[in-house]
Amino acid sequence: MRLLVTGAAGKVGASLLPQFLNDFRFADWEVVALCHNRLIPRQDRVTVIKGTLSDADTVARAMEGVTHVLHLAAVKESPDLAFDVALKGMFLLLEEFRRSDAAEQFVLLSGDCVVGHIFQPFDGPVTEATPHKAYPGCYALTKVLEETMLEQYGHQYGINWSALRAPWIMEKDDFRFALDFGEDQFGGPPWEEVLDEVSLQRLRNGNHVPVLRDADGNTLKRNFVHVDDLVSAILATIGNPRAHGELFNIAMNEPVDYGAVGRHLKEQESLEPIEISTRFYSNWLDNSKARHVLGWSPRVGLAELIDRAWEYRRRDDDPRVVWYPG
Repeated sequence: MRLLVTGAAGKVGASLLPQFLNDFRFADWEVVALCHNRLIPRQDRVTVIKGTLSDADTVARAMEGVTHVLHLAAVKESPDLAFDVALKGMFLLLEEFRRSDAAEQFVLLSGDCVVGHIFQPFDGPVTEATPHKAYPGCYALTKVLEETMLEQYGHQYGINWSALRAPWIMEKDDFRFALDFGEDQFGGPPWEEVLDEVSLQRLRNGNHVPVLRDADGNTLKRNFVHVDDLVSAILATIGNPRAHGELFNIAMNEPVDYGAVGRHLKEQESLEPIEISTRFYSNWLDNSKARHVLGWSPRVGLAELIDRAWEYRRRDDDPRVVWYPG
């Protein structure tokens, strides 16, 4: 078997590759890593191809002899790149895949941006049957189009596809900096958009943790997943006949409650919770289908998500680099 991984040098790819190569289920598999701006170290059973997904010759070379595709590559809010990389690249991959006699499964990593996560209101849990309802921006739009394209290739050409829809992916100290009031904040909301300058400066000079409130005045509930749990879900999907033609929500069993985060950090780290009103909506990404069909279950709960982020210490050769804003 031969697995093509796009975006192999990214957050998910860098975590997945070592676990894939060490998993006895894939002991005789080879990997092709298609990399663009960043490369991965040389390792046994891995062939690195450098190039862009928007180049047909590069994609054709990467797809030679490939049985399984894991499409992780994405661009965020970059309108000048979005369609060339996310859509042309997806199209070229799918065209090579459908024409290949070796092709067996195409796996796409999507996101809860396609249902708007905290930007869109829902009356109940967000399931795989919830219609697309993306938030503004080109990234969410490209993910909607990628999911649609993949499903249609299943209808039109009968390809075996699977899609995993993940919320905000955390690793290392990400969650700590998602709550940081300083300039090193990871993701959003940008504090300048919800706080006046005087209040923000006071919080930056203090010892606080934000407790966001949603549009209804309740503490915000937002979906997250630790990269370790996402990787285990991907490994449970690759080569799994039960995943044929299926979409799965991959998230923590319950959304993160910012009120619970504030209480935990007050107790464990002596941080003072500070309430911040927002126009966001609380939502629950239901992962029950993945738990039932894939036999997968997340292991990182709220307390561990917080504690891992606060306990993580970076080495000198592991600087914090934010390649995209969230």
